[in-house]
Amino acid sequence: MPRRLILSATERDTLLALPESQDDLIRYYTFNDSDLSLIHQRRGDANRLGFAVQLCLLRYPGYALGTDSELPEPVILWVAKQVQAEPASWAKYGERDVTRREHAQELRTYLQLAPFGLSDFRALVRELTELAQQTDKGLLLAGQALESLRQKRRILPALSVIDRACSEAIARANRRVYRALVEPLTDSHRAKLDELLKLKAGSSITWLTWLRQAPLKPNSRHMLEHIERLKTFQLVDLPEGLGRHIHQNRLLKLAREGGQMTPKDLGKFEPQRRYATLAAVVLESTATVIDELVDLHDRILVKLFSGAKHKHQQQFQKQGKAINDKVRLYSRIGQALLEAKESGSDPYAAIEAVIPWDEFTESVSEAELLARPEGFDHLHLVGENFATLRRYTPALLEVLELRAAPAAQGVLAAVQTLREMNADNLRKVPADAPTAFIKPRWKPLVITPEGLDRKFYEICALSELKNALRSGDIWVKGSRQFRDFDDYLLPAEKFAALKREQALPLAINPNSDQYLEERLQLLDEQLATVTRLAKDNELPDAILTESGLKITPLDAAVPDRAQALIDQTSQLLPRIKITELLMDVDDWTGFSRHFTHLKDGAEAKDRTLLLSAILGDAINLGLTKMAESSPGLTYAKLSWLQAWHIRDETYSAALAELVNHQYRHAFAAHWGDGTTSSSDGQRFRAGGRGESTGHVNPKYGSEPGRLFYTHISDQYAPFSTRVVNVGVRDSTYVLDGLLYHESDLRIEEHYTDTAGFTDHVFALMHLLGFRFAPRIRDLGETKLYVPQGVQAYPTLRPLIGGTLNIKHVRAHWDDILRLASSIKQGTVTASLMLRKLGSYPRQNGLAVALRELGRIERTLFILDWLQSVELRRRVHAGLNKGEARNSLARAVFFNRLGEIRDRSFEQQRYRASGLNLVTAAIVLWNTVYLERATQGLVEAGKPVDGELLQFLSPLGWEHINLTGDYVWRQSRRLEDGKFRPLRMPGKP
Repeated sequence: MPRRLILSATERDTLLALPESQDDLIRYYTFNDSDLSLIHQRRGDANRLGFAVQLCLLRYPGYALGTDSELPEPVILWVAKQVQAEPASWAKYGERDVTRREHAQELRTYLQLAPFGLSDFRALVRELTELAQQTDKGLLLAGQALESLRQKRRILPALSVIDRACSEAIARANRRVYRALVEPLTDSHRAKLDELLKLKAGSSITWLTWLRQAPLKPNSRHMLEHIERLKTFQLVDLPEGLGRHIHQNRLLKLAREGGQMTPKDLGKFEPQRRYATLAAVVLESTATVIDELVDLHDRILVKLFSGAKHKHQQQFQKQGKAINDKVRLYSRIGQALLEAKESGSDPYAAIEAVIPWDEFTESVSEAELLARPEGFDHLHLVGENFATLRRYTPALLEVLELRAAPAAQGVLAAVQTLREMNADNLRKVPADAPTAFIKPRWKPLVITPEGLDRKFYEICALSELKNALRSGDIWVKGSRQFRDFDDYLLPAEKFAALKREQALPLAINPNSDQYLEERLQLLDEQLATVTRLAKDNELPDAILTESGLKITPLDAAVPDRAQALIDQTSQLLPRIKITELLMDVDDWTGFSRHFTHLKDGAEAKDRTLLLSAILGDAINLGLTKMAESSPGLTYAKLSWLQAWHIRDETYSAALAELVNHQYRHAFAAHWGDGTTSSSDGQRFRAGGRGESTGHVNPKYGSEPGRLFYTHISDQYAPFSTRVVNVGVRDSTYVLDGLLYHESDLRIEEHYTDTAGFTDHVFALMHLLGFRFAPRIRDLGETKLYVPQGVQAYPTLRPLIGGTLNIKHVRAHWDDILRLASSIKQGTVTASLMLRKLGSYPRQNGLAVALRELGRIERTLFILDWLQSVELRRRVHAGLNKGEARNSLARAVFFNRLGEIRDRSFEQQRYRASGLNLVTAAIVLWNTVYLERATQGLVEAGKPVDGELLQFLSPLGWEHINLTGDYVWRQSRRLEDGKFRPLRMPGKP
């Protein structure tokens, strides 16, 4: 059987691509005086040119000129110009093979290069094996191989040799990974792993299949079932620390590979590979189950507390008339008593004059029933659902191994008390049980004259445990999402070394004194400027008075004269089915090649099948209905392809391909240069089976749903999307999209709406080199923070919220730098850290210091906003693009009433990724044809004002048929370089 190639044809072309742009030609192929002296020793144009070209190729990419080498014309022209030779003479070079070889030998000596030999191959394989233990992506390995050989001054061998070295390195790395996972296992471990491949008692599925099922609903029954899964994983009892020294990427890939295979396929593996794969599955699945249990518990508590709050409000509204009647009655009684005191008459008689005594006595009893707790709180109603918690919390606390930071030791002690009470079947809370963790709001319910109330003590402890898990003050052994806060960050020693070497990956001066002096001086200057402008009533389109701030709304974004051009171009766009559009875009970009096989990295063999699976995600149709709507396809084929070829990383790579093509398309430059972006959340209701996994956010009503949070560039390319719970603030995910996309975009300025900002986000955006510009609703209510007292800025008094606590920033400066560096280097995601910082108690030092730093940046931004109408226009235009993109996404995602009905979070992510990929394809297709439409207008004698092109948008879909049967007609494909004819004006 022939060896599988590691590199695709496209990747091979990419690795050894020669420079063609003017900048790259100057960078790589500019000769120095020594080079020119040597070149001009050749006689004749052909020899000078050929010798110079060989010199270029040996320098970069680093290979020797072959007899059949084809070079781009820009290279020949650039080299010929420098050596003063006729470009046409290139065709004559190498007519004598001896001449070419003699030149090559002379250049090897001049450049001090050595040929690649067997010893170099072996050394290269050893070197690549280390990298292959982190990733088995052929392009990364081959790129490292080429770089290594260049540093060692070796002439590059043929790419087939590099491919073979990468393949051997991957094979060796795999064996090392397998050994690391299998050697510590005992016979008992291996037997337990084999048991996972057997049928579960009384079921038609295997233990492994059952163990990897996600919980269906956040309720006690499914919590108990999931707890049983964790207990089963814990019974396997893998050796402590197994997998710790294996790179997370390889461990996760091995686990995914095992998860996609049937037990029958796993059973066919040779023992070492089978046990290694099963061990990886158990390690990763255990962490997943732990995280899901904590998340389920969190959601159940949130649901109970929200229900209690809602019931409290409903009761109050329902009893409003009775309460009002009682208030009016007691007001009359009070007035009668006041008059009785003044006149010295009998107060009891005064009361009976208002209401008979028996009725008064009854009204007091009624008032006691109507009365709410002194704090007018709803916590007492949570106790009505205590039975729900008791069904599963004893088992949950038993299986979770918890650890706590000093700030949460009291909560952990309370949890331990609950465990002991559960073990001993105690109904009464011990008198010496820890109570320091109980907050004032809870004390009236928990601490009673009779002692500690069992029900509310437990609810309070569980609620505080939830909060501590969110913030990271309590963590769970074996978890990924709920670990010790410090574990997420760069190791302290590595951070110290980076700081010492002045190599922190941040966009600021790491010296706290210099940094703060610079920012506070700028803040002082801006405050003085805005104070002067406001005092003289010279703020552009804004007025600040004692009553507050008023900003004049912006004019219409699209001028009337641009509408005619918009109408003309949209009428020219060809009508097209969505299937044909995707095939056109894939022909241009080859994005489908990124959907590689999970196991061997091969491209999908059936492009129609792949595009059908992607389209099924995008239009929310699902694989079953997609198979029914696509002649020749079956659910089994689509399901197999999705299992092996569609993953988060393949969607991400394909999206980057489309975004990069949009970025480099000349017409897209009319909308921006790719350095600004915006992000926004789009809610989709959860329905059907997905309803139980949706989250509720009062902002969107009482119905459960999911939020697709998407980043879009100023060129309309949607370069990132995330599925998030609607209960989580948008700002949590702003940085993720900017930091973790794979495209060539270099975003410098980013826009969001009000939900996209917090002070923590302002701080981190600045530290990481992004200008943050949110459109803040009710800006006058968003306070400024000043370095001095309020009295220094009397005109701004209505906007000032307080004085900055700079001492706090100085005290935690290194913690701030370490956090930001960890996020930048990918040690931890920004969203995870922002969630934890947002959940921290108010007194946490890092959270408060980062907030103060963010207040500096937020104040500077607001002062800039007040001075610059251009900034307001820029932000408004950027956010409008995102809102328009949401309209396109809503139109594409039309099946199943636009509801998320997938139960698993993985399938929901695929829906979002497929939708984003197809909208990106529509944007690119529209961009190409908008350019052709404007060219068509010019050719028809209708001049186009170049200033109006910025108002065209590639987000239209009226000309695209999104419905019907999804037929992939290969015969409708266009030849290379050909395009579909534009519509004739007046034709449908």
